[in-house]
Amino acid sequence: MLTSPGGKDQTVRMVTATEVSFLTVALYLFDLAIKVVALGLVPEGRRPSSATAWLLLILFLPVIGLVAFGLIGSPFVDRGRRRQQAAAGEVVSAALTTETDDLLPVPAGSTLNTLVVLNRRLGWLPAVGGNKAELFSDYDESIAVMAREVRTAERYVHVEFYIMSWDATTNDFFEALAEVAARGMKVRLLFDHIGTARIPGYRDMIKKLQQTAIEWHPMLPIQPLKGKWRRPDLRNHRKIVVVDGRVGFVGSLNMIDASYHNRQHERAGRKWRELVMQLNGEVVFSLDIVFATDWYLETDEVLAEDVQPYPYDVEPGDVLCQVVPSGPGFPDENNLRLFNSLIYSAQRRLSITSPYFVPDESLLYAITTAAQRGIDVELFVGEQGDQFMVHHAQNSYYTALLKAGVKIYLYPAPFVLHSKHFSVDDDVAVIGSSNMDIRSFNLDFEISVMCLSRSLTTAMRKVEDHYRSLSRELTLAEWGRRPLGKRYIDNVMRLTSALQ
Repeated sequence: MLTSPGGKDQTVRMVTATEVSFLTVALYLFDLAIKVVALGLVPEGRRPSSATAWLLLILFLPVIGLVAFGLIGSPFVDRGRRRQQAAAGEVVSAALTTETDDLLPVPAGSTLNTLVVLNRRLGWLPAVGGNKAELFSDYDESIAVMAREVRTAERYVHVEFYIMSWDATTNDFFEALAEVAARGMKVRLLFDHIGTARIPGYRDMIKKLQQTAIEWHPMLPIQPLKGKWRRPDLRNHRKIVVVDGRVGFVGSLNMIDASYHNRQHERAGRKWRELVMQLNGEVVFSLDIVFATDWYLETDEVLAEDVQPYPYDVEPGDVLCQVVPSGPGFPDENNLRLFNSLIYSAQRRLSITSPYFVPDESLLYAITTAAQRGIDVELFVGEQGDQFMVHHAQNSYYTALLKAGVKIYLYPAPFVLHSKHFSVDDDVAVIGSSNMDIRSFNLDFEISVMCLSRSLTTAMRKVEDHYRSLSRELTLAEWGRRPLGKRYIDNVMRLTSALQ
């Protein structure tokens, strides 16, 4: 070994080079290990498009991809919650089997009969007739009707929303809840923790709730210090109101001002447009069961005494309804299977309204095949999106839809058409909280109601006609002229939408 200063420097350089070589080899092996493990781990239980998107991210950016996959790569809630939901489903199924298995109220052998069976097997709940259904498309009127019904409560009120805010628009509704609770009625309220906590005024709402007799709980809370942790982007997206088991509400509206208290929306005059359905009849019991299940999952309290069928003297109406819950606790994508089956059953007409339209391959094929079969297919979406990534991912599907013959109507900016519903031919309508996007099929807890009724479908058609009168039709020629830069962004966002 050289003892001169120059030799000493050379020795140091040789040691450093060796260390660098070792580190390089170690990093290479670590990178290779990530990719090899990902090839066998990522595709398990995942649709090919989603697996491919995750693998691309991990192969190109191994460390970032691995961290992202660890945080949001699993669509499942924790094992304890899955066990609770499975147990709740068994209880519900056992309680309903005796009374409803032989009461499928549609002709034997018909397509709709098989859909009733499908929904029952996947989501527990039966189809029941004799219901009354009414649609409300005015934002303020919807809240006013719900507040009015709340004040008629004689036993209890159950409320569940993805987003809630006690503001000037919703004040009457919350005041109604507080009044009923003060009278000694049970008022139970659920809201999605992350969905609501990010809204301005959240702390003020909590303070107000604490001053009432309302029992309230956040859904899917992320509270690491309390041992509550899960995939952070899972949401309970349902919107349900039930009064005494007698009247229920379901739809797209969140209990918040139509601007969502966003300063950009307020400056632009942007407000949300919604559709809410009021229900009277035995189907309200099904809505209550979904609420009771969510309440049990958050509180461990079983609502056996309150949640009972309402003793109607006569049937309120002639609408057949079936409630279809879906979400990470259900392994079979209940809403997607129902949507696809109904779309393939269409014989004349199909009208779809979805603010966030990012279909998987099966739904895209169902819709384009319907148009290619000669079905009159129309899709109502917003001209301007409120979510950058989702809106651009949605745009990437327009070319395929237009080429297949789907008519796309753009609801005018600055409004956001947030309604979530579709109608098939003259007799079937579906309304609820579910968008037609991959998130609603995999990551969000949703609720949909399938209704068989010519009168209700006619009422929904009037809503669709109103949308059409305000919207403009997008043509393939116009869409083909959009700038290359926008096409590029659309395609990149389409890829990210598959990271589920």
